[in-house]
Amino acid sequence: MISFVIPTLNEEKTLERTLRNVTSFSGEHEVIVSDGNSADATIAIGHRYADRVVVHDSPARQTIGQARNMGAALARGDFYVFLDADVVIPDIDEFFGAALEQFGRHPELVAMTVKYRVLPEASTWFDTWVFTMLGLQFRFQNNILGIGGSGGEFQMITAQAFHAVDGFDESLVAAEDMDLFRRLSRIGRTRFDGRLAVFHTGRRAHEVGWPSLLWQWFTNSFTVFVFRRSASREWEVVR
Repeated sequence: MISFVIPTLNEEKTLERTLRNVTSFSGEHEVIVSDGNSADATIAIGHRYADRVVVHDSPARQTIGQARNMGAALARGDFYVFLDADVVIPDIDEFFGAALEQFGRHPELVAMTVKYRVLPEASTWFDTWVFTMLGLQFRFQNNILGIGGSGGEFQMITAQAFHAVDGFDESLVAAEDMDLFRRLSRIGRTRFDGRLAVFHTGRRAHEVGWPSLLWQWFTNSFTVFVFRRSASREWEVVR
């Protein structure tokens, strides 16, 4: 079974489309929304579509790692699929048929990521270029060097491996996704599958600008890799 874990915070604009998409998957699955105490209609939307909704009840803001771990704590599947709340997976049955085939053919495989693309109605040529370069980076890291790397838009991980490395590092404000894949690559193989793609809104890059976002990605990935801490003190909410 696949457990879809979707962290949310004030995601009423995009969440319903994402939930309709994942609930259309015909294979055995469950959908878990892990909410950071949203002030809009996010929680209500989650209850309409998800099998379980868990809500953060502390006044302190969650890190994204805390939100994902909180959702994973409820998961019962053999595979955990972590998605951002603005992600859509085209041809979802074919997508997971191909993904599960990879795990079946390669027993050493513990985690997989795929190409990221911005939804066609919002995409710019520079979005396509950046995410193409990012895909090449992830291919080189995972498939050639054997050093795990992935963004947070899509991560598919065996439940056993996720728990073996104790999940996401909840102390990290950013680059927790890269950190998790790096730790997973120490206990098995991680893979980038360039045949598969997921789509998202590209909202952060469009809001803060690509130069700023690329700098944030680089500095956080570097400091997490070298010093085990994020460079950012807080990850700005963009909706």
